[in-house]
Amino acid sequence: MAEPSTRRTPLPRVRTSGPERPWSRAADRGVQAFYGPAAFYGPARNPDVRSGVLPVSGARASDGPYVCEWGHDMAHILVIGGGIAGTAAALALHRAGSDVTVHEAHPESAGDIGAFLTLASNGMRALAQLDASAAVTAVGFPLRSMRVLDGSGAEVARVPLGEAADPLLRYRCLPRGDLAAALQAEAARRGIGIRHGARLASVRDTPDGVTVHFTDGSTATGDLLVGADGLNSVVRRGTAPGVEPRYAGQRVFYGFTDAPVPAGTDAGDSECITMVRGSAAAFGYAVSPDGGTYWFARVAGEPLTADEIGHGTPAHWRGLLLPLLRADTTPAADIVTATTDRVMVTNATEVPTGTPWRSGRTLTIGDAAHAASPATGQGASMALEDAVVLAKALRDAPGTDSALSLYESLRRPRVEENVTVSGGISRGTHRPPSPPARGSAAPAARLGDGELVRHLEWHADLWAEFGAPGPGDRRTR
Repeated sequence: MAEPSTRRTPLPRVRTSGPERPWSRAADRGVQAFYGPAAFYGPARNPDVRSGVLPVSGARASDGPYVCEWGHDMAHILVIGGGIAGTAAALALHRAGSDVTVHEAHPESAGDIGAFLTLASNGMRALAQLDASAAVTAVGFPLRSMRVLDGSGAEVARVPLGEAADPLLRYRCLPRGDLAAALQAEAARRGIGIRHGARLASVRDTPDGVTVHFTDGSTATGDLLVGADGLNSVVRRGTAPGVEPRYAGQRVFYGFTDAPVPAGTDAGDSECITMVRGSAAAFGYAVSPDGGTYWFARVAGEPLTADEIGHGTPAHWRGLLLPLLRADTTPAADIVTATTDRVMVTNATEVPTGTPWRSGRTLTIGDAAHAASPATGQGASMALEDAVVLAKALRDAPGTDSALSLYESLRRPRVEENVTVSGGISRGTHRPPSPPARGSAAPAARLGDGELVRHLEWHADLWAEFGAPGPGDRRTR
């Protein structure tokens, strides 16, 4: 089949009756279709979709070709922001059959020097639904366990991390820039357009579409705009005028050193992350298989000004941090001392809960919608969840408005709980739960985790399970 054009003409619509997914016989109708179990959702728009979703319960290959009735025109989706949330959303939307283009402000991929993150099992599960696990596991390294030290350096707990028994779902530690680059490379491999150097200036929403204007004078028009442009989102200015990110009570330091790690860092276990509950700072570090050490520190205090952050040097940041770490007898101070140049600092910041996410044909996701302080370590994983659920909602719901309402009803309770809990930890008003003692069983699954699996499972129909309001409507959970 020939490669689809950049902007595709929607398929002729073939409606069906009854509660089944909207597929029907397409024989002799002159439209592109696939047969039985090999039928893809939106095949003419994206012949590479491999969802494996059957068109109708009990369908057989002999039943003939089927064509999808989308129920709403979603011919082209614009994504603003080519970071983790934006590129993952593009991968998910493409897999669901949408034509999507990513517009990224930076001229080329660039990572934060020294910044790293951990993808939790829920984030890895979301990647698996996008068939993107291999792209991400090619970088970084897995984490199977977490140990906790007190201020004296004594180990008080060691527990498995997430779904450590499943190689596909294990936590993963990697630089933030490497994750974004891996997702962008995968998007390019699938033929998804990513335009670099496209800095958003304004958005014009009309009943017939949405047009974005860039600072270089160019424009782009689509049927839906997904704002994934991060904490200082330009898109959010239109969906939530006047809403600004707020300080969450801590300065956050990130660093990396490839110097030999000091004694006592448990360097022999490259699949363990260590958390230090110090007297004046929360500290964490992980040692990669090649001996590099990634670390972070969270310190309470007044927010740093933009000028302080912009002009701070690694030596300056070490000078601020080391006196706090030396108050304890843990490996933290030695690790920071060994870090010569790859140090950065930022303010822990959050978007207030209750912030509107939608306006007309525009929706914000990821940090643009619900940035949280990094205390829970869930920011990237939540963004990956957003991507999957948004694509499924647009795929499964009968109309765009109902799809976006379904998406918000499923995502808002979960992400705002994370904002609240993470902010409470950063401000010292919520103490993180104490892990079980060493040798104890892994923590029980959190309430709602089973439902999250259904939200993410690619073959599960979100509208059928969660869309129709009525008695016991699960969308409120």
